[in-house]
Amino acid sequence: MPAKPMTKAEIVSHFAESFDMTKAMAAQIVDGYANLAASQTKKVGEFTMPGIGKLAVSERKARTGRNPATGAEIKIPAKKVVKAKISKGFQDNVVPPK
Repeated sequence: MPAKPMTKAEIVSHFAESFDMTKAMAAQIVDGYANLAASQTKKVGEFTMPGIGKLAVSERKARTGRNPATGAEIKIPAKKVVKAKISKGFQDNVVPPK
């Protein structure tokens, strides 16, 4: 059975223990980092997470799709999406190259 991803509470506890701070302070840092990433991605269009990768806003063009139930064509409007690009160092650390 694979391990479960860490919850926010577990991440906060990990940082609190690792850096000898209160859980409240660690929670503020975790929330602050998430808020900074969101606000900078919205304002500048991208946000670099050192050692992890980059978040970037991308434009998706309008396109034609199909309703899978009826087969009818539908128009899918253009929209902005956030994409994450993982850095090579992080990728190689998680999944070593062959």
